[in-house]
Amino acid sequence: MSRNIELSLDEFYHVFNHGNGDRLIFLDDLDKQRFVSLLYLANGSEPFDFQDISSGQEFFFDRGDPPVAIGAWCLMDNHYHLLIKEIVEGGISQFMHRLATGYTMYFNARYKKRGSLFESRFRAKHLDFDQYLKYMFAYIHLNPVKMIEPRWKNVGWANKQKILEFLDNYPFSSYLDYLGLGLKENKIINPKTFPEYFKEDKEITGEMFDWLNFEQ
Repeated sequence: MSRNIELSLDEFYHVFNHGNGDRLIFLDDLDKQRFVSLLYLANGSEPFDFQDISSGQEFFFDRGDPPVAIGAWCLMDNHYHLLIKEIVEGGISQFMHRLATGYTMYFNARYKKRGSLFESRFRAKHLDFDQYLKYMFAYIHLNPVKMIEPRWKNVGWANKQKILEFLDNYPFSSYLDYLGLGLKENKIINPKTFPEYFKEDKEITGEMFDWLNFEQ
């Protein structure tokens, strides 16, 4: 499937992909942890082999120069979302190829599968105005809410406290990093290359609730 936008240097993009035929791409937390490790390792110029990296040392590996900056990320059971800025010519395509190839090889080996795991090529949306980029941080971090309230976009926030508690305990997104609660995963994101929208922890939480009023 061809992509209908051109990926350009120093521009911001919402990048995402689903499992082929909407299949699950993460069957347990180990799968998600492998993908999280790849978000760091694949974003570099140096080759790597998990067999040569001690368990728990992935985020200390010298990956070389990153081709993209990641501003936000989130994993769901059958898809993922990334907020990316290209900082090297062709960097997004390079990073996404390494990410998809590395994870597909792991997944197929672990579950004795063959063939394509993802829906063709990754998809990307150009975040070409400031408000769109700002609210994309909220959109990506709100995705896990579907796990406890699938219809939240239609029915709104039935229980804000329950949702916040859930997000505070969901480890497979960059939300905790923005709250200052992230651990090793905070090496994945590089907020300094993105506009400084959230100077305090409470600001990103407030913006997430305000997203319901944002019209794309």
